[in-house]
Amino acid sequence: MTLFYLVQHAEKERQLGDPGLTALGRRQAARTAKWLQHAGIGSVFSSPLQRARETAQFITAASGLQLQEDDRLRERMNWADGEPIEEFLADWAATVRDRDFVPRSGDSSRNAGARFLSCLADLGAEQGPVAVVTHGGVTVDLLRTLIGDEAVPDRLMHEGVPSCAITTLDGMAVASIASQAHLQ
Repeated sequence: MTLFYLVQHAEKERQLGDPGLTALGRRQAARTAKWLQHAGIGSVFSSPLQRARETAQFITAASGLQLQEDDRLRERMNWADGEPIEEFLADWAATVRDRDFVPRSGDSSRNAGARFLSCLADLGAEQGPVAVVTHGGVTVDLLRTLIGDEAVPDRLMHEGVPSCAITTLDGMAVASIASQAHLQ
């Protein structure tokens, strides 16, 4: 079984589009990279979105591994130019309530979870533990797929995954959810 460390990207700038990391986010990413360096990771995969790539670059710099991107790790939906924040938030909330709701921009929760699961199935052949840098919404979508809505912590469903939290999977079995112990 492959051990997966699903890393929520570090704190991002509060702006629409494809924002980068804040100064705090860069410190979080550096601390996460240091912890993962000692976890024996063999590869690093990332969403193509800037906040995830920037977080992953700290991990590759610390580990000496090459960054590999996979579009299946992108967020469920991303706030885009010209979209009123109220519409985005309404669509986001609808995807939480109804896994099959398809927002104006992005995927349903069910489809996002399935694409993430597909990515992990393909990465199962990687050597050593795999660091996967992604986003909170799609991580929750994956958890909903693997363990069901009732088992996903309510705070994650409604508040999101904290910056740089690590969810650990042993194969497709959930070992821990949204741990931030490495940031202490």
